[in-house]
Amino acid sequence: MMNHLSQIAQALPEHDLDAILITSEAGERYALGFHGEGVVLVTRKGAHYSTDGRYMEQAQAQVTGAELSLAYTGKGHMSLAKDYMKEHRLERVGFESGRMPVDEYHRWAELLPCILTPAQGLLDGLRASKDPRELEAMRQAQKITDHAFGEILNFIRPGRTEREIAARLVYELLRLGGERMAFDPIVAAGANGSKPHAQPGEQSAAPGMFVTMDFGCVYEGYCSDMTRTVCVGQPTQEMEEVYQVVLEAQKAVLQKARAGLTGKYLDGLARQVMEEAGYEEYFSHSLGHSLGLEVHESPGLSHTSEKPLPAGMVTSVEPGIYIPGRFGVRIEDVVVLGEEGCDNLTRSPKNLIVL
Repeated sequence: MMNHLSQIAQALPEHDLDAILITSEAGERYALGFHGEGVVLVTRKGAHYSTDGRYMEQAQAQVTGAELSLAYTGKGHMSLAKDYMKEHRLERVGFESGRMPVDEYHRWAELLPCILTPAQGLLDGLRASKDPRELEAMRQAQKITDHAFGEILNFIRPGRTEREIAARLVYELLRLGGERMAFDPIVAAGANGSKPHAQPGEQSAAPGMFVTMDFGCVYEGYCSDMTRTVCVGQPTQEMEEVYQVVLEAQKAVLQKARAGLTGKYLDGLARQVMEEAGYEEYFSHSLGHSLGLEVHESPGLSHTSEKPLPAGMVTSVEPGIYIPGRFGVRIEDVVVLGEEGCDNLTRSPKNLIVL
């Protein structure tokens, strides 16, 4: 199991914190390599984890590096955290400001004997660079997703509805080893493809239609994400042209992508290809997003991302062209940024597949 308690502890001094309070599922999983609907307190010298009776036996077997406490009626997570803070004289405590609802923040702030300080950036900064164990989990998640794509190509045919294709994707991802979906699959046929986040419905695939599929699974807590657009029957010349523009835009980014560049620069590379081909106005979203324990993490590849991207960051690269009322094309790979270039985790073919 992946445990990052020491990295979190080492980051506390530079954020001027005595400890950090972790309450989100992803934060708990990152800190401990375990999720049991509990609360984690990481200090400069140790850690405390409270969970309830549903998870305690499993926590005792799997959690290392943290003192364990049982939360129960009358002595809940907040009370246990309060006791630990008093015992260890923790005065300045960070919290997951990007994950904690306002009402919950006020409950914690009223009870705890400390100054709660927004500290989402501490965890986001650590989580942005994946370590070898995290990358291995993500490689396996993507391997399952690639395999599911191969299987779905045998399933799609004229008359299959978007909903049927989405249901089959879910089945294949679970059958092949995924723990759960990273997100609800997007399947968009024909004119629905012009909506980047179309929900699968009763539209049937028919000859001459693009079908766009965006899907991913979770393996050992870590997400995969990919998109492929295939054609049922022969595409028109215009459809082929649009597909090639999207593919060339993605290739332009993949050839240059590496740590140290900005998301703004990479996003601009894709847009330059779109603009030269006359399709820039139809690319309606940012180029990509980090992923890991969550399918959307920080930082992203957009025109607002102006900080150098860190080595070990895993990001999607997903340009698209969406022509309202007619069709859309998106091609998405997931890559790891290195100092010299990027390592593409997505192995599925990208040439236009005609079914």
